[in-house]
Amino acid sequence: MINVAILGYGTVGSGVAGVIANHSGAIAAKVATPIHIKYILVRRDMPEGPFSDLFVKDFSVIEQDPEVQVVVETMGGTGAALEYTRRALLAGKNVVTSNKELVAEHGYELLQLARSNNLSYLFEASVGGGIPIIRPISQCLAANDLTEICGILNGTTNYILTRMIRAGLSFEEALQEAQEKGYAERDPAADVEGHDACRKICILASLSFGRHIYPSQADTEGITKITLEDVQYAEDGGKKIKLLGRAMRQPDGKVCAYVAPHLVDEESPLANVEDVFNGIVVKGDSIGEVMFYGRGAGKLPTASAVVADIMDAARHIESKKYINWAPGGADAAVSSEGVVTGWYVRADAQPSDVEKAFGDVAFLHRSGAPEEEKAFLTAPMTREEVEQRSAKLGVKSLIRVLGQ
Repeated sequence: MINVAILGYGTVGSGVAGVIANHSGAIAAKVATPIHIKYILVRRDMPEGPFSDLFVKDFSVIEQDPEVQVVVETMGGTGAALEYTRRALLAGKNVVTSNKELVAEHGYELLQLARSNNLSYLFEASVGGGIPIIRPISQCLAANDLTEICGILNGTTNYILTRMIRAGLSFEEALQEAQEKGYAERDPAADVEGHDACRKICILASLSFGRHIYPSQADTEGITKITLEDVQYAEDGGKKIKLLGRAMRQPDGKVCAYVAPHLVDEESPLANVEDVFNGIVVKGDSIGEVMFYGRGAGKLPTASAVVADIMDAARHIESKKYINWAPGGADAAVSSEGVVTGWYVRADAQPSDVEKAFGDVAFLHRSGAPEEEKAFLTAPMTREEVEQRSAKLGVKSLIRVLGQ
């Protein structure tokens, strides 16, 4: 029997408890031993429920119990979650987490701590919710020399942009709808400002390219400046606006990771990832392009990924299967300012001024546009170059174009 302690009983923690309880027979058959929840750590009084007899408020109870072999951290943040993870690993307990912020900021340290104590530290659910992505990159694609990760990594922002595209809602209206449906938090900053996607692309970059990439090293731009006018112009150009996280290995081995809105061609698989779904494209020298698609968040999809890691930890109680990457540093990453890409520009300008600044461009149109407003797609160039060329134009929007 494998004894498990769950830290936190919110959306993910309660989902993990439910999945283990509801699928105990199938899990035991696949792992060849039962998985038993011994404790659930809570930090406040909880209403009566099916797991009430397992609640404890003191982490030391879990830490000092030699029968607990796997600790499941679903608390979030980098405060108590970091402290308890360190203490669990030092106490000889394997750790499974869904905490993207913790892995993005402290992954290298915790992986090293786990390895030095011959333990597993697993975090499949930290990226993509129920979409398998960590294990495929670390195992199934291990023979590849990976070159780029690009994807829709946040379901909330994808839902908002989908509603703007399909229903003609403003950003504010789509955000309110997402909050009413429970897709967006009351304070949606982590999603709409791009921080959630940033943490996820940093984890994927660290795993794919071998050195820890910190969120502070990834330029991050959200979707709060995207307007219906931009959506309409993009449609005229056969494109959709998506918030993408990208990580690319440079010729010198450094990594460029960033999060920003992009215009994506309607024919691209990423353009057709809608609502709260995520889509992640992985490029490798042998496999070419592989895409992972599914629900990127939610109680049960995320819990499914957490329980899969618990099962993996149980299978390897005696013989560990390590995930590892090297330490980060200032020399590990480069800014996205040097990335060459096409640009969408919306500005108050005369066509002659646009052509004087940019040469040949593809002008876009939308119904009801003011006469002075012009939107167009540029040739590939760096951000610095597009900003210099458009300096004398009344720029309203500036968005990257994927693959152009």
